[in-house]
Amino acid sequence: MAFTEFEQALVETKASAFIEARRPPVELRAQVDLAYRISGQSVEIFEIRPQFDDPSQSMEHAIAKATWVKSDERWRIYWQGVDLAWQRYDLLPEAKHFDGFLDAVTDDPAGCFWG
Repeated sequence: MAFTEFEQALVETKASAFIEARRPPVELRAQVDLAYRISGQSVEIFEIRPQFDDPSQSMEHAIAKATWVKSDERWRIYWQGVDLAWQRYDLLPEAKHFDGFLDAVTDDPAGCFWG
């Protein structure tokens, strides 16, 4: 089951504020930027950069993902490994609130999200 309209609005508000606080200065955003997307019950945070071999094209690099599991009323937290598969974040595999996910991505003591 997807988010309710209220849940989606709350997630969008918090994700937008998170991204805006971390985006690079305007003059650097053509070289690197941050964004998020909501797909189904998942929220993905990603970096946008020009493609190495064709700077006119952009590429995305996944940073973090949270998936809402309605039956558990928890956010499952993931990071993307070198094999490009989503891995559960061992330090905090789940969060009760979306803010817990954003805090985990911010703190990142293991360097899984930001390297």
